[in-house]
Amino acid sequence: MAKGKLVLIIGPSGVGKSVILQALRERHPEFYFPKSATTRPRRKGEGDDLYYFVTDEKFDALVEEHKVLEWAVVHGGARYGTLVEEIIPRIEDGKVVVREVDVQGFDSIRNHHCFRGAGAPYILESIFILPESKEQLLEHIAERAPMEGQELKRRIASMEKELTYAEECSAKIVNKEGQLERTISQVEGVLKS
Repeated sequence: MAKGKLVLIIGPSGVGKSVILQALRERHPEFYFPKSATTRPRRKGEGDDLYYFVTDEKFDALVEEHKVLEWAVVHGGARYGTLVEEIIPRIEDGKVVVREVDVQGFDSIRNHHCFRGAGAPYILESIFILPESKEQLLEHIAERAPMEGQELKRRIASMEKELTYAEECSAKIVNKEGQLERTISQVEGVLKS
């Protein structure tokens, strides 16, 4: 059994995952934050710190060669994927690998042969970041991008589905309004355990 582990950070949009991950990156160089492969074009001024930018053909080849743990089509049709080479060698080196995924990515990774079942060769933990309340979460979503009608209904339905995954995770942490440091500290506790 490898000394390291993979820890997935999951939670609905607007709950604060990105802020938490940014703080962890800054404070914990001992953790590893893998890059994603993506087919979307590089944005102006964007470096290579978060993504491997690949063509559709290269992405197809990665999937075909089983070099991707999970992947999804995201806004606008671009694909994003978690690369095996970004995860497994780091776990084998004893690293704590921290990865944000959506619920589909969580399903794919926890059902992957590397992490599934009592005899799996690698440790998988998951942290679900919960809002203090659904109302608070909807306020955050509305602040980021005002929406109404069908888009708002779609977001609420998506949030409801995502929240059902909290019970499937190793740990649940509530990100209370105005208590971000407390939330980060709780996440650090899980990562270090």
